[in-house]
Amino acid sequence: MKQLFTLMVLFATTFLFAQEAETTEKKFSFEGSVDAYYRANFTAPNDTNQIAPATSFADTAGFSLGMGNIIASYEKGKAGAVADLVFGPRGEAASATVLNQLFAFYNISENTKLTIGKFNTFLGYEVISPVGNFNYSTSYLFSNGPFSHTGLKVDFTLSEDLSLMLGVFNQTDVTEFNPDGSYAIGAQLGYDGQFLNLLYDDAGLGFEVDYTGGFDATEDFFIGINAAYADNDGEGFYGVDLYPQYALSETFSLGLRGEFFQTQSEAIDDDPSVIAFTLTGSYAVDDLIIKPEIRLDSGSEDIFIDKDLMATKSLGSFVVAAIYKF
Repeated sequence: MKQLFTLMVLFATTFLFAQEAETTEKKFSFEGSVDAYYRANFTAPNDTNQIAPATSFADTAGFSLGMGNIIASYEKGKAGAVADLVFGPRGEAASATVLNQLFAFYNISENTKLTIGKFNTFLGYEVISPVGNFNYSTSYLFSNGPFSHTGLKVDFTLSEDLSLMLGVFNQTDVTEFNPDGSYAIGAQLGYDGQFLNLLYDDAGLGFEVDYTGGFDATEDFFIGINAAYADNDGEGFYGVDLYPQYALSETFSLGLRGEFFQTQSEAIDDDPSVIAFTLTGSYAVDDLIIKPEIRLDSGSEDIFIDKDLMATKSLGSFVVAAIYKF
């Protein structure tokens, strides 16, 4: 029976590739980005890299490097592949290797796409690459959620506004191999730019439900929204982020990220929380984007250090970043 099944799979694969060989249209693209920044604390010393918000990126003092990103994609007919490479501290914090994403895909039909390999997570409002975010530093929700998955997913376009993704993956953020034979399952339901995301990973993150979306209040004013809840046997987090963004001109925009984030643990009586406000400007000069940013983090407990090296509940910091996309 196993041999018959294997032969059937091989026959089907051969048939698909034989059909594919009839198509000669080829598409190749090459793109990427580089970024660097300067960071300083207002309310804490800058002679140590340890005093920073407990989020993923832009957390070192002085002039610092972000990452170099190189993305090559190739498509012929219905099939294609993407190789996304990252170098530098931001890439190293997000990926165990330089392979940020590495996947192949097959368009089964106009409305169905099959993808296998490593790809960035479908949960959350923010992404690893600074090109895809308005704010340069990242949120607590992003930093505590998954970064990437390795597995198989199928994307369905159900109508012009309605989409569905179903997937099975290795343990969350263990993306180069499967260490213990456990798997995670995920789903995303999208409607008109609003997305409900679900992930269940019993051996890793646990269960997370995430809503990501937004709407145009006016032609120049956009409000993004992200809310998430995660639980793994009583350990987890929940929170909500709002992202109002206003375009003052064709080259300059202002954006504010307001966030409430709380961890939860059965071992702690009073779970700590953080309220953070991040005001970011975005000024475009051709393909170069300059982003000055002021960030204020306030915790329910003394989780930061002030200029006198005393424990305190708040931290004020400043970042200016340069991002070039090609």
